[in-house]
Amino acid sequence: MATNVAAESTRSRLSGGNGGDLRDWLRGADELGQLQTVRGADWDLEIGGLTELVMRQSKPSCLLFDEIRGHAKGWRLVTNAFTSKELAARLLGLPDGLGPWEMTQAWREKTRHMPLIPVREVSDGPLMQNVYRGADIDLERFPTPRWHEKDGGRYLGTADMVVTRDPEDGQINVGAYRMMLQGKDKVGLYISPGHHGRLHRDKYFSRGEPMPVVAVFGAHPLLHLAASRGLPPYVNEYEWAGGVRGQAIDVIPGPITGLPMPADAEIVVEGFLHPDRLMDEGPFGEWTGYYASAVRKEPYVQVEAIYHRDDPIILGHCPGRPPHQTHIASSTILQATIMDALEAAGIPDVKAVACSPTASRGFLVVSIKPRYSGHAKQVGFVASQCRGGAYLGRYVVVVDEDIDPFNTDDVIWAIWSRSEPAESLDVIHNAWSTPLDPRISPDKRAKGEYSNSRLIIDATRPYSWRSQFPEPTGASPQLQAQLRAKWQDLLAQGD
Repeated sequence: MATNVAAESTRSRLSGGNGGDLRDWLRGADELGQLQTVRGADWDLEIGGLTELVMRQSKPSCLLFDEIRGHAKGWRLVTNAFTSKELAARLLGLPDGLGPWEMTQAWREKTRHMPLIPVREVSDGPLMQNVYRGADIDLERFPTPRWHEKDGGRYLGTADMVVTRDPEDGQINVGAYRMMLQGKDKVGLYISPGHHGRLHRDKYFSRGEPMPVVAVFGAHPLLHLAASRGLPPYVNEYEWAGGVRGQAIDVIPGPITGLPMPADAEIVVEGFLHPDRLMDEGPFGEWTGYYASAVRKEPYVQVEAIYHRDDPIILGHCPGRPPHQTHIASSTILQATIMDALEAAGIPDVKAVACSPTASRGFLVVSIKPRYSGHAKQVGFVASQCRGGAYLGRYVVVVDEDIDPFNTDDVIWAIWSRSEPAESLDVIHNAWSTPLDPRISPDKRAKGEYSNSRLIIDATRPYSWRSQFPEPTGASPQLQAQLRAKWQDLLAQGD
């Protein structure tokens, strides 16, 4: 268990939950017995490998790496920041002990009328304890991992926040994009097509102008979660995070770019992305579980200033084969987003939405109580193309309400026994994907065509002869409840 997480911030703190800064978060994980300090690990592959192995344990811990080879003691890095159910619930400000759909419903209720809270501008904060410009800039001082064996370099930005501004309307966006070290004063910035930061970049570059950038490499995990969620364009991620935690985020206007920087962040850089300055970027082991995007010429941030706290802590994420450290929190939000879209489309009797731990948005299951012919197909098409389900989706399975969408055995049984390949499948062509999609062919990649198809599987009982479909076997829910009440000791042995 970790000790001496860090010196207290000079500002007042929110107690517990998702308030405060990264150091408060680590203290909270420690109080739950879910923080482990690892000393002496090598930045080259060991941090990434250990993070992956611990993530796959039945009870994964948040890891705080210190005394990293070749770097100063106290300059640390944290991974698996909210991988457990308890930490995910705390991050979202939800009660502990809820099941997956209960957690999603609690999140929907919490955010149904949640106000967005504007940021509070301040002139100073812990972030400004150390300021470097010009020849003093040295990104290589930070203990940046090479996460995977075939990565093209060390990636400082994996659980980061990248702040940009729309040059037309001034709207702020905060996204999470990978950032590869390219030198002491250069850090790559890869943004997949369609993301808000990429749209901002394209607008600047079409004018022949550099894009101002602020990149944050250590903030409260709630801010990284906000950056990675793909919120609607009109939602400011800082304001969303403020709404979730119930208090405004303190920001300092960047002295060079004017972009808002979290006042209690650990490490922040300011700089510019130039349209005519490119370097090789990649490959990188991505969240799909593949090295899907190879080496390519990409713009990099020319760093003009570094700000960091004393003894800074990097917030890191080792993406790879799912499930990920972010799955529980991310799927809770994604399931709620898709459920909201189905309800907004006026579709009745949707019972639950489930994202597969091993495929995330790529394999969605929606349970319904069928009410009319075509109901299941309507659900499948909307779920696959709403904002929550559209990006790099692939399969949507619609099941009856007696099927648990979170139980893979139940879902596979429904597909096998209630669908008919010649009758129950529909395909959508040319849907929204990304260069990170491992199934995009080399020919399409060469043409810059980043689209895929979607398969909708109707695994509900055929509506036209639903009443004649064979009855399933097994104890009814009512009988199961009676047996559990009467035979508690016997049945508890298998829990």
